[in-house]
Amino acid sequence: MRGEYQHLVDEISAALGVPATLEDRDFGLIAFGAHGDDDDLMMDPVRTRSILQRRSTAAVRAWFEAFGIARAQAPLRIPPDPAAGVFTGRICLPVRHGGVVHGYVWLLDDEHLAGLDLGVPFADPRLAQAVETTNRIGALLAAEARAGAELGELLRDLLTARPAAVEAARGALREALGPAADGPLAVVAVAPWQTGDGETGPEGSGSALAAQSGVAAMCAVPGSLPDGSAALAALIRLRATSSPAPARAAADRLLRSPRAGRPVPADTAAGTPAGLAAAGLGTPRRGLVELPEAWSEALSAARAAAAERRLGPVAEWAGIGPYRVLTGLVPERAADPAVLPLLERAHTELARTAEVYLDCAGQAGRAAAALGIHRQTLYYRLGRVEQLTGLDLDDGEDRLLLHMTLKASRLRRA
Repeated sequence: MRGEYQHLVDEISAALGVPATLEDRDFGLIAFGAHGDDDDLMMDPVRTRSILQRRSTAAVRAWFEAFGIARAQAPLRIPPDPAAGVFTGRICLPVRHGGVVHGYVWLLDDEHLAGLDLGVPFADPRLAQAVETTNRIGALLAAEARAGAELGELLRDLLTARPAAVEAARGALREALGPAADGPLAVVAVAPWQTGDGETGPEGSGSALAAQSGVAAMCAVPGSLPDGSAALAALIRLRATSSPAPARAAADRLLRSPRAGRPVPADTAAGTPAGLAAAGLGTPRRGLVELPEAWSEALSAARAAAAERRLGPVAEWAGIGPYRVLTGLVPERAADPAVLPLLERAHTELARTAEVYLDCAGQAGRAAAALGIHRQTLYYRLGRVEQLTGLDLDDGEDRLLLHMTLKASRLRRA
């Protein structure tokens, strides 16, 4: 499928004599035409960044969307805006099918296209051919989105099925995936994940996202997080269960989606990134039998990565330590009453001191160095921790209780 898009983009580039770039409706790169002059390419940092990073920046996206490209029925011209990093104007060919925009074809508006009349698309045979090719791209993207949505629904059915329905859901997904269903697979969770009103499929984030190399199926799973937020589940094909690199690469790409993270409030400045998301990988399995367990692991790893940034932004289940236990607890049950006074906002520094001290296995020298404080200051703070909690930091069980409760608090805050 990727090759078909490249061929069609090359057709548009040849018809108009300028390099064309195809992006999905969330500005993820799908294909691009070769540029004949490296110097010209360097003069257009937006196109260069899109090709190298596979996605445009939030500022560039906001600038283009302000011209109504998501509603446009015909080609439109967009002027440059150096403040947004857009130094060269663009001609945008909306990629539509069935009344829905699925992406955009971008053309550099240079001297080759200066006289192109966009008001009458078929007056110029070059533009007529480009529009016709763009319509073919739209049909392909729409078909791809439908297929991806169906697979996503089957994946979500399996991940959320009641015990009595698991076998039927597994059989339906196995039939849809074909031979890939019995091969090595990994589950990636991205949390949180934004969905539209009533939307649970990934298609809103671009069909190119769902069709990334190695992604067998993808879906949003509402209510995955303790606060009721959704997370994204992606089923990734692997070469072997011992080689999760494709899953990590997919997680990195998914984290760059505009839907990864919490939405920005309406009164926030344009271009501000959404609340940070994190990704987790479950232990790779062969086949679909343990897929729900792999999803639980991936979700726990994503929550751990959000709580403990040193683990992320992509964490594997095997590497999240105590969070393998803590993510399985109801948040309210992980808040021990003895430690609650320490968790008050007024004692944030004391709580951090205690956590670092326990992370350092109770070694005062290491903890003081990590905190950047004198050892005597550390001892004073630890004494205050004991007074607040009634716990004895020379007692192993008290230290364990304090440590686990502090880690659980991180999960709740995340």
